[in-house]
Amino acid sequence: MKTTKTADEILSALNFSSELKTLRKIILSTGLEETIKWGGPVYTYEGKNVVGIAGFKEHFGLWFFQGGLLADKHEKLMNAQEGKTKAMRQWQMTSKADIDKPLLLTYLNEAIENEKKGIRIVADKPIRKAPLLPVELKTALAASLKLKTAFEKLTPGKQKDYAEYIASAKQAETKVTRIQKIKPMILAGVGLNDKYLKR
Repeated sequence: MKTTKTADEILSALNFSSELKTLRKIILSTGLEETIKWGGPVYTYEGKNVVGIAGFKEHFGLWFFQGGLLADKHEKLMNAQEGKTKAMRQWQMTSKADIDKPLLLTYLNEAIENEKKGIRIVADKPIRKAPLLPVELKTALAASLKLKTAFEKLTPGKQKDYAEYIASAKQAETKVTRIQKIKPMILAGVGLNDKYLKR
């Protein structure tokens, strides 16, 4: 049973179908390889995403995955998610008259050259916040340097699991019992839920 649609089938079903097919022809003339990703045509160089095309209700166009690196002397590119997207840029068009083949090829060739040189904007890795520790766990860690050191060596996820395990206990006695239970586990460098991961 065939489930993957071809670029032709996808573009034929979109608004601005004819215009998108014109863009596709220009992009393919550069030697980029056509693939289907996220339900639409994407053009790659040695497996790396360079440009994609799509049609919407009121416009069509293309987006450059590393568009933030392009000179954009003609100011055609826009950041669709200002403050969120560092690299990707869109070039929106509303009619066939907007398709300037020589200019489009200039942008495409620059994007391909950047890819060949390995020039890329890399997204910032999200900063992981240290988990909020309940007072009882903080006290236990402060009382033993060995325990504190072992806890700090755990991944943030494992630290969070232990913090939530202690914080979720309703009674003070239960918290004390849980602290005693997890101490040897922390010292052994294992997470609260590691036993479930091994199954």
